[in-house]
Amino acid sequence: MAKENSHRFNFYGRRRGKKISSLQRNHLDKFLPAITPLGIDYEENPNRKKISFIEIFGSDCPVWIEVGFGGGEHLLSIAKENRDVGFIGCEPYINGVAMFLPKLLSSNLSNVRVIMDDARILFEVVPNSSVSKLFLLFPDPWPKRRHNRRRFINTESLKTLKRILKSDGLLYVATDVDEYVRHVLEKLCVEKEFEWIADGPDDWRKPWRGWKSTRYAEKATSLGKKITYLIFRRI
Repeated sequence: MAKENSHRFNFYGRRRGKKISSLQRNHLDKFLPAITPLGIDYEENPNRKKISFIEIFGSDCPVWIEVGFGGGEHLLSIAKENRDVGFIGCEPYINGVAMFLPKLLSSNLSNVRVIMDDARILFEVVPNSSVSKLFLLFPDPWPKRRHNRRRFINTESLKTLKRILKSDGLLYVATDVDEYVRHVLEKLCVEKEFEWIADGPDDWRKPWRGWKSTRYAEKATSLGKKITYLIFRRI
């Protein structure tokens, strides 16, 4: 279970929703610890020593991270299709993790690790230039102006992303909120270390290659909302 690690950060999202079932509780208590990497928790790693992805995955494989994976539909799909890649999914919402774990267990995948906490806790101990891809799908847009600083893409997080992404590493962002699109472009297009990969409208209007839809994306589409797909390369 999450140990409220984010006391070092201001955490504004929900930790839990409706009551989880006894089966979900069993997965959280018994399966989750087995796929949560050691060295992330402050109690285990108070000096914030950098972790080893080779030790975590047992090989020198590419590492992809998904921030806020929700119910895990996208994470599970791409992990099945890329079994030579090591995946780390971060999700602080207990109900989302509880929904995802049975699906992961039945899939018999060995290349997925899960952190039920704020992704920034993980980022503190991720080695420099070690992540090949990072996915940020439908993040909370925090639409009120006074809450803009709570958005995941901000000055501090960009410093971190520049540190952990490999050269030519990719940042994927999908959102159905136009204001968030503007915010992301304003923040990233002034960064010389990032290049927006887009030659024409189809590059942000249509899903990127390998995209796997989620329940949230399908709901947004059914409501007539436009989804924007952005890809940035770490230069």
